[in-house]
Amino acid sequence: MAQQQRAIRTRRMILEAAAATFDELGYDGASTTEILSRSGLTRGALYHHFPSKEAIAAALVAAQDEALVIPTHTVKLQGVIDLTAEYAFRLQTDSVLRAGVRLTVEQTSFSQPKIAPYQGAANVIGSLLRGAQERGELLPGVRPQEVTEFIVGAFTGIQLLSQVYDNRRDLLHRVSAMWRFLLPGIAVPGLVPHLDTDIERRCAVNARARQDAEAAPGATPEATPEPAAARPAGTGASEPVAAASRRREPVKAD
Repeated sequence: MAQQQRAIRTRRMILEAAAATFDELGYDGASTTEILSRSGLTRGALYHHFPSKEAIAAALVAAQDEALVIPTHTVKLQGVIDLTAEYAFRLQTDSVLRAGVRLTVEQTSFSQPKIAPYQGAANVIGSLLRGAQERGELLPGVRPQEVTEFIVGAFTGIQLLSQVYDNRRDLLHRVSAMWRFLLPGIAVPGLVPHLDTDIERRCAVNARARQDAEAAPGATPEATPEPAAARPAGTGASEPVAAASRRREPVKAD
């Protein structure tokens, strides 16, 4: 078990060093020698995990799937919002994820197919939206597949603009704005006011919970409260939302 943990740590050290190298020099300007220098590891340790620079880059691209933390909210639309919130927050704080995204969107000599991260995100978001449709959260005529493609494309463009304009410091604000504009066009009217699009606040709460958990091992992190719409009937604000959803017949899934 200890050896396995060391291997995991070594692999992470390589990916973090590679992420910093690719971020500064780009894929074409980076070398395994530079990655080794930044990691402080031996060449044997690097090649034990990755046979080439391209293999390291492929691992960084694949690591994007790890950032797709699937929420467990009863209200599926809130789950999609929180999924994008967590991904945006990690883009601000996780160098490995940032490197994977850069390798995916940039045109370089890195030749492996780059569609997988988009497909992975689309699969998760599409599943949540189909659940939202089954629960009557979506307006009649809204197609989960079309909304999925829009969200993936819009988020990709928003994070690129945020990177160019402000080094992603304003990314959470931009994603919040995306949802404020999008929700009235896809969600039943009774649900929209109860969906929490204050992504900056939600991410701050989650970050504090993670810090508390790290400071006190064994403690249970404080979960971000679900919006009123997700609470059981009889707790106040959720009742009109649940009623609004029940009044609409769910649209058949695509």
